[in-house]
Amino acid sequence: MNKYKMMLSVAAAAVLIAPLTSCGTVVERAGGPDSVITMATGTAASTAASDVKTETATAAAAAAKEKAPDVMRGDLIDANGKILMYSNRDEAGTGKEIRMTNDANKVAFANVLNEMSEGLDLTYDKLLRTQNPSSHIGDKIGQSIQLTFDSAKQVAIYDYMASQNIVGSVVVMRSDGSLAAQVNYPSYDPDLYCGTETEEDLAWGNYGNKAFQNAEPGSCFKIMSEVIADKHGITSLYDEGTWEFDGVSIVNWDHDQTWNYPVNERSLYSAFVNSSNIFFAKAFDQIGKDDVLADLDDIFHFCSDIECDFGTLHNNVEIYCDDDLRRTAFGQSYVLTCPLYLAALGREAVFGDMVKPFTIGRIVDTNDLSSTLQMGTTPNDVICSIPEECRQNLLSGMSGVAANIGISVPAGYEFYAKTGTAETWKGDFLYITGVLKNPSDNGSGTWMDYSLYDGSYIIVMQIQNPDHFGYSFASDSVSLYQNIINIVAE
Repeated sequence: MNKYKMMLSVAAAAVLIAPLTSCGTVVERAGGPDSVITMATGTAASTAASDVKTETATAAAAAAKEKAPDVMRGDLIDANGKILMYSNRDEAGTGKEIRMTNDANKVAFANVLNEMSEGLDLTYDKLLRTQNPSSHIGDKIGQSIQLTFDSAKQVAIYDYMASQNIVGSVVVMRSDGSLAAQVNYPSYDPDLYCGTETEEDLAWGNYGNKAFQNAEPGSCFKIMSEVIADKHGITSLYDEGTWEFDGVSIVNWDHDQTWNYPVNERSLYSAFVNSSNIFFAKAFDQIGKDDVLADLDDIFHFCSDIECDFGTLHNNVEIYCDDDLRRTAFGQSYVLTCPLYLAALGREAVFGDMVKPFTIGRIVDTNDLSSTLQMGTTPNDVICSIPEECRQNLLSGMSGVAANIGISVPAGYEFYAKTGTAETWKGDFLYITGVLKNPSDNGSGTWMDYSLYDGSYIIVMQIQNPDHFGYSFASDSVSLYQNIINIVAE
């Protein structure tokens, strides 16, 4: 399985010197009008196999540099049955497979699905080329995959990010671990990269999948720090606003507001809700490196890889000295993770258990997309849990943060959150990790049809260009996050 790289790339943005003509040929596939798709290359498509498999095409294919695949990839479809990608043969005489995308969502999904971004179409190549059990006229075709994505939500979130110039990512995960959206802005038009197998900037650079790229998480890491402090009985500490030691200092975000400090006995709840760096730095200092690392892995699976159906989530934490240990407590120093992991972490914070994120809903018959060949990834796959005695304090803290930032919650939901402002090598990144919880959802539900989904949503927003908005802290970005919530809850 092809795995995503997990570190931010230093590649510069791609320059399009001579873009290819975007196609406009529309063809029909099974599934009705919502399945209308167009080619992702500049070559016209043909739905008649006899037009593809001519003697000329066969001769050209034999001489072609690349041998045409024996089995073409099946379709990728969304949770509601809309076709996202499918295959046809090149009419130009090579017999090569041409991958098609739906014009309605090709840009919104480009850096998640397309091969040139090392996306899911490449990751699931073997599955998609497993020959379909029912015959396909004129060509061997692979089975298809129904993904868990909701393309309408994906496109709506992407369009909103584009309209506001929100450079970054948004991850929307259901409580069973299924990904409803994985949006990255900016993206690109795959028509302009016809024939490109992979492209560094489309995979890991400015146009890449930021939801799967690692960076410092800032204070969202305190979700874990709060639990670890609670587990070790640290429920109050002296907080002077600026803590100096060994010639360096750690400060709180509001350290220059002298009327706030010192806080003689800052409670764990207050430290979490007010995002005190000093409280958690002192807590980790008391607990010690070995116990901190053990708890991070045992309770949050942070130090071990998480093998998901779409690739591997690989976090980073390195502690070489006491200063590293202290700064780890608030998501700085050598701490790196990605928005996809933060979604899993947010789910664990509210429900108590972390489940693996996943994207494969069903394997289906390409000739009858309603026919299930086998079920996809197992939902609610629990990989770690918060100790029962530590859950309520964290939940109260998440509720307190949500109340402070003032999100308007749609009827029938509760809201829990943690904000994070991170200093990264690319500048400040802002995060809001939130959970829109249906009170009747206990975290064990399963859904055969996500169009009937009535559970909770974990929503992570990452902003990589806060200067564009004049934002200094993640709490400044609440209005943008509010609009993301409104789209998800529609």
